[in-house]
Amino acid sequence: MMTFNANALSDFARFYGFHYGAFEPESLVRDLLIDMERGLAGQASSLQMIPSYLTPAARPRAGKKVLALDAGGTNLRAAVVSFDEAGKAFAASLQKAPMPGTRGRVSADEFFDQIAALAAPLLETEKDLAGMGFTFSYPMTITRDADGLPTAFSKELDAPEVLGRPVGAELRRALGRRGISFEGPIVLLNDTAATLLSGLSLIAADGGEGQSPGLAAGPVIGLILGTGFNTAYPEQRIPKIGFDVSDAQSAQIVVCETGAFALRFRGPLDLAFDRATKNPGAYSLEKTTSGAYLGPLTLFILKQAVRDGVLAFARSSELLEMPHLETRDLNDLQRCPGSRPGPLGALFGADEEAALASALSLASLVTERGALFSAAAAAAAAERLRQGGDFLPQAPLRIAVEGTTYLRYKGMRRAFEAHLHRMLNREKPCAYVVSPVEQASLLGAAVAALSPAGTGAPLAERMG
Repeated sequence: MMTFNANALSDFARFYGFHYGAFEPESLVRDLLIDMERGLAGQASSLQMIPSYLTPAARPRAGKKVLALDAGGTNLRAAVVSFDEAGKAFAASLQKAPMPGTRGRVSADEFFDQIAALAAPLLETEKDLAGMGFTFSYPMTITRDADGLPTAFSKELDAPEVLGRPVGAELRRALGRRGISFEGPIVLLNDTAATLLSGLSLIAADGGEGQSPGLAAGPVIGLILGTGFNTAYPEQRIPKIGFDVSDAQSAQIVVCETGAFALRFRGPLDLAFDRATKNPGAYSLEKTTSGAYLGPLTLFILKQAVRDGVLAFARSSELLEMPHLETRDLNDLQRCPGSRPGPLGALFGADEEAALASALSLASLVTERGALFSAAAAAAAAERLRQGGDFLPQAPLRIAVEGTTYLRYKGMRRAFEAHLHRMLNREKPCAYVVSPVEQASLLGAAVAALSPAGTGAPLAERMG
């Protein structure tokens, strides 16, 4: 019967290159900043640094109402969103329908007609809408007028005719086919930009309960740490599109596509796991951090531990035959190990506490490294912003985070925030707050509807 030996497990992790201690935080941040700079300039880079043509510079004015749409996964949602005196967003008349194309192939007209059918009753009821924001959580190219051209869909959505078509313009035409003439702006954005914009509304400017009246608010970073992984932040210089402003209030949101960042070093198990995925060679950072991969990666590592004799228990051969491990099942086991839930927990007998502890310890090493990498991505965006001046304590940097991996995965939030604190405060204090945001895609879309699109003009000009 094996005994629990934390040192041996750490040595195993270091040998295979996935121990968090093998990565120097400052080097990670520096490497990210270099790739960010290259991506902004249009040079070869693992980070696309996608311009959004949206400027998040002020809170929406009270009394404004917009239509917010959120398309992602299996559902399409629509709501009328209004803003109070403090800039807080409130959603009403929420409508939901299956995402077009998730129940069989649809043509382009059918796709947009179904979206128009969900939006039409709200547009007919509310006659004073200032605009429409549309969070479209699929790969797309954003145009200078903040429309979006889809470039790919997941296998769950079957609408090939929609690819390459301007979503906003096509939706406007679909509404016209229903006799609805909508003249306001239709602004497209992805879920990471929406997370940033929701933070603009949901996180107080002073990072606490107040709004620091009379003081310019600090910037907001959007971070997705859920099934996928990504960051977005406001940028003043994007050479590849000729965007260069001296005023931070006119900065433009850039979506980094951070999950694709090419880590300088990956160990043999990470490389072997990558080769076994559906998209080998792509999204190397996301494969170490996100909910889509934490379970499968941990299972891959546990199998190697069994083969090396680092992990041994009566039914270990069944672990070697296990085809897949869902991240949620691994999380359930980590949160309630005594009851041995899920397919992995069921393999450990009541008298195999040391083996179970060893498996959980290896899982925690994977989590800690994922938190380190996630924090480095957030810190790189923060350092990019801090180049324009330190953040004031009464107007701190606000980091809006959305995603169940951050909120619910055992140990992730605590480790992420600990690593981030050390990175941002290594040389001098950094004023910042980290806050989860709810309904980020919907509320962010609402803020986007009132954001300047394609102009770089101060947000207040559109909100006034």
